[in-house]
Amino acid sequence: MNFTIAPLDETLRPLIQAKIDAKTKPLGALGQLESLALQMCLVQQRLDPQINAPHLVVFAGDHGAAAQPGISAYPQSVTAQMVENFLQGGAAINGFCDEAGLTLKVVDAGVKAQLPAHSNLIDLKIAEGTQNYCLTPAISGAQLQIAFVRADNLVAQLAEAGCNLIALGEMGIGNTASSALIAQVLTGIALEDLVGPGTGLDAQGVANKTALLRAALEHHALSAPSGETALEVFGGFEIAMLAGACLGAASRGMLVLVDGFIATAAVLAAAKINSNALAYCVFCHTSSEPGHRLLLDHLQVKGLLDLGLRLGEGSGAALAFPLVKAAARFINSMASFESAGVSRAI
Repeated sequence: MNFTIAPLDETLRPLIQAKIDAKTKPLGALGQLESLALQMCLVQQRLDPQINAPHLVVFAGDHGAAAQPGISAYPQSVTAQMVENFLQGGAAINGFCDEAGLTLKVVDAGVKAQLPAHSNLIDLKIAEGTQNYCLTPAISGAQLQIAFVRADNLVAQLAEAGCNLIALGEMGIGNTASSALIAQVLTGIALEDLVGPGTGLDAQGVANKTALLRAALEHHALSAPSGETALEVFGGFEIAMLAGACLGAASRGMLVLVDGFIATAAVLAAAKINSNALAYCVFCHTSSEPGHRLLLDHLQVKGLLDLGLRLGEGSGAALAFPLVKAAARFINSMASFESAGVSRAI
């Protein structure tokens, strides 16, 4: 499907910057919060940014390649088990969303199990896991378009209900491997630099994982692939829906909070499809998964936090959300030099 995303209208930039600079502080003293406030104002095209009905959506899916020994330290069954943990309120992301004031929804994009019905579970399942990209493309072209349509429809429903900010998270055993492959073919960064421990592989495990992924790259031998092709060959249904949700949210002028390595790889693919999407994205943290910092550098963006996280689930986005609220609060509520009667620097 085609996503129409307008480039940010820069007309208000001088007025926004003047408002930020007039606050009772030295110029630039709030660092990244100032650039975040500016971005929020540009996305919303107003001088007083608002956060309405914010949601964090965890997309879950299984990967056919996870059946290959060495892709993950955990069995594939953990994907479904963790989704049930999310629904029961027992995961880190549950507590982080409660603390931050985010509504959590979980999407079954392609979990290899029949999940129990739950008010917080959205069934958008395409299939019970992807194909094994070590042997064949993971996702068909038709399935990718279905993933985009379903993710876009979900974002549309949230927007119609008043949501103007969506945070993106994921769950899927094997998805750091998938993300490393997507990142490699779209950036040209060396595979060895992108592959990390994922769920906890040791050094030998990472070396074995790298060898498996190298063989998959050589098997498909992609040359300058599009974002769609990278997702079809190496993606997961959850990664495809993350990309579709990013594009759908940007097309509706929503702010998109991006979590860690997997979410950033999805946004990388989305940006290959429509580069205007990046301006709507806030990159929330820098993961300890080694490829994440390289992807952020490639995209010329900086994470808000650097806490050594590598959990996924949207955890970094939830932890960064209070900073997003703080950025909106200071530009809306902080006194100016004039209103407070405070002298400016001489």
